[in-house]
Amino acid sequence: MFQWFTQLTKSEKRTFWACFSGWGLDAMDTQMYALTIPTLIALWGMTRGEAGILGTTVLIMAALGGWAAGILSDRFGRVRILQITIAWFSLFTFLSAFTNSFWELMLTRSLQGIGFGGEWAVGAVLISETINPKLRGRVVGALQAGWAVGYGIAVLVTTILFDYVEQAIAWRVLFALGIVPAILVLWIRRNIEEAPVYVKERAKAEKNHDTVSIWEVFYRPSRATTLKAILLTFGIYGGNYVMITWLPAYLKLVLNLSINNIGGYLAINILGSFAGAFLNGWMADAFGRRKTFMIIACCQAVAVGIYTLAPINLAVTLVLGFVLGTLQSGTAAGTGAYIAELFPTRIRGSAQGLCGNAGRALGAVMPTMVGLISVRMGLGAAMGVCASAAYFLVVLAAFMLPETRGRDLNTVPDATEAIETNGSASAAPQRTNP
Repeated sequence: MFQWFTQLTKSEKRTFWACFSGWGLDAMDTQMYALTIPTLIALWGMTRGEAGILGTTVLIMAALGGWAAGILSDRFGRVRILQITIAWFSLFTFLSAFTNSFWELMLTRSLQGIGFGGEWAVGAVLISETINPKLRGRVVGALQAGWAVGYGIAVLVTTILFDYVEQAIAWRVLFALGIVPAILVLWIRRNIEEAPVYVKERAKAEKNHDTVSIWEVFYRPSRATTLKAILLTFGIYGGNYVMITWLPAYLKLVLNLSINNIGGYLAINILGSFAGAFLNGWMADAFGRRKTFMIIACCQAVAVGIYTLAPINLAVTLVLGFVLGTLQSGTAAGTGAYIAELFPTRIRGSAQGLCGNAGRALGAVMPTMVGLISVRMGLGAAMGVCASAAYFLVVLAAFMLPETRGRDLNTVPDATEAIETNGSASAAPQRTNP
């Protein structure tokens, strides 16, 4: 399952570590909020609904940031925009440490979300275009393990801080540490180059004075693929963000665990997330992208239902937390390679940013729904119902999308060319020639 790493070239390995680290540090900064929800509820008197709104706002802004960063990466390069997004989310995580109210935190977290969505979109495209098609599923899927590493670092630092520092100060120190990922920008600047497929496409565009419209992802025949891919990511992130956002609060407020015990339970869940990234990559390359999404989503819906709705004891909860992490990471890990394989190079960044992050934005409604309906049915029941419904959408979308396993990114048809080939040139989008 891990032999693929030895088959990578030196350049591919550097790109992998840059994207892996960027995603991991992105996760560290993002998950700091989920880990401080109980503290902010206690200190500021926030309601669960307000806590959910904060989480949702970040994800909506991530959608905008992802699409914008994707468009810019198509025009100015993946590597350059990747650096900017990492610096961006680091800065606004740091500034969150100095907020004093719900509205101030909403502002800094919303701006942090722009970088969060942008980093994922650009990093996923960069690694997808760099890696050999035969290994792409496993390599790009493995990036999701970076999320588990970053989440684990956030949990470890949070546990230590809240053990030794008063909680009114500890959460501020935690956010202040969010500036650390900015250091990665310096390494990327010196060691990472653009993928050949992107360089070739940009040279062609410059020669032909070809400017890509930001709306080209909605032109025929890309439009149907775009909407189906958004539905896929909506289901994936809708279900995942329910658990990511509310699991720490569930363990504390429903199961009444201490801070130290919560850290242990989350550690098991994070280990599962780490394993799930590699599981997805192996399955996607072995059985295909679509089957992998459908199988893992069905299993996750069942696991979430048992975890939040069944009368299980703490020992079973602990073990099942590993399974939840594995399947949760398993659904998300496949999106980077799959979306990249669905679209041509000229709009790949834009499509990755839009499809991946529009799904995040729509899925962001789910944490808010949990916060609102938990008042009537309880937090655990609300989490189970919302997450399971979201995973049903994953199965539906995967059923409608095409299989792309092993696709050469140099041969993905351009939307305009496909339309002209089908004899519908009149419907083709017009390219701008200045």
